[in-house]
Amino acid sequence: MSAEKPDAPRAVIVISSHVARGSVGNRAAVFALETLGFPVWAVPTVILPWHPGHGRATRIVPPLDQFKALMADLERAPWLGEVGAVLSGYLGEAGQAEAVASLVAAVKARTPDAVYICDPVMGDSGGLYVPEPTAAAMRDRLMPIADIATPNRYELEWMAGAPLPDLKSVIAAALHAGPSTMLVTSAQSMMIGGTGNLLLDGTQALLAEHRLIDKPPNGLGDLTAAVYLARILSGQPPIKALQSTTAAVYEILARTAKRGGDELQLETDAQSLSHPMAMVQLRHLTHPGRDRRA
Repeated sequence: MSAEKPDAPRAVIVISSHVARGSVGNRAAVFALETLGFPVWAVPTVILPWHPGHGRATRIVPPLDQFKALMADLERAPWLGEVGAVLSGYLGEAGQAEAVASLVAAVKARTPDAVYICDPVMGDSGGLYVPEPTAAAMRDRLMPIADIATPNRYELEWMAGAPLPDLKSVIAAALHAGPSTMLVTSAQSMMIGGTGNLLLDGTQALLAEHRLIDKPPNGLGDLTAAVYLARILSGQPPIKALQSTTAAVYEILARTAKRGGDELQLETDAQSLSHPMAMVQLRHLTHPGRDRRA
């Protein structure tokens, strides 16, 4: 992607969960994008007092007809030309996927080179934590229209319908997932005691690795998707965007863990978003598609 033009659309529509306390969903993505200089239109798909991992709590999902009406308002907004990207994350119910897809189409009709990044938030190593119809809606309706997707390895396994025990199988599944660019978090690492972010596009397979931190706070995937989007919108090439995104998220995670925080402490470590100092290992992996063309 070329360097950003001064008059290029810079606003990002972020569609995900909202918590009163914590740094997950929209709370993480909006903070990161605004800190990095991007105006945000934030749409909540569900409202919670805190992340469900902290314990049961009230869950408010907007009635579907009202959610669709709000999204239709955004499609007709006179400021739609300000929008250069859409980021979707956690959905409150399956029916929201169609409204997200419609809004993405409207944004792209107005700005053809706008970017849609789908973070299919549906589960982790413990399995799905959304109803299966909601996960299926993300897989079947949103993944096929995304320019970039950022599933974790367990979400990719569910969408692929098969275990992904090694990097080779993760790469193969990512190639068939739909979006032209896949950023798979929680990927296997070639570093002992590590974890990685795998970036795969039409020409390259890259792995950014760092040390694994036990029992990390929630919100790492939300933050990774937002920071990577900001890097790409700022004109960084994918390899640099991957490295700097991984460094920023790891640095915030490591500092939060050192303090014993149960939520990512983004406000304390905001400088890490712009100027991360953490070192990450970057590897160039074999790209099957490139080998076939050779």
